[in-house]
Amino acid sequence: MKVIIDLIEDIRESIANAEEYVVTAGLLKEDQGDPLKLIYAGEAPLNRYHLDPVAKRLTFEMDGSNAKITVGELIPPLLIADMDTMMYELRMDVNAQYNDMEIVGFGKNEEMKKYLLFVKA
Repeated sequence: MKVIIDLIEDIRESIANAEEYVVTAGLLKEDQGDPLKLIYAGEAPLNRYHLDPVAKRLTFEMDGSNAKITVGELIPPLLIADMDTMMYELRMDVNAQYNDMEIVGFGKNEEMKKYLLFVKA
């Protein structure tokens, strides 16, 4: 389970809080031949996010709009959050079929200036 503080630390370490990076969903699927291996199956930009203090989650969403979340938009409000908020779980809603998905890892694409949040289908 990944939490907000994990996200903040990884963004700082991997891309030095570069504000222009677009936060993107990356899909991983199990390899048919070896279920212990994951295969990269594509990506799409995330459009919205919200903190849910009741469920204690930060949820990223795809809504089909042209909006894109940047690191410069995402990180500043998280940095001033209290320690309880820093421990909120990271989740993602992709569509009706794939909602409330656990974020299992992070990555980056330096050439395309993308910061990836990986989910497993």
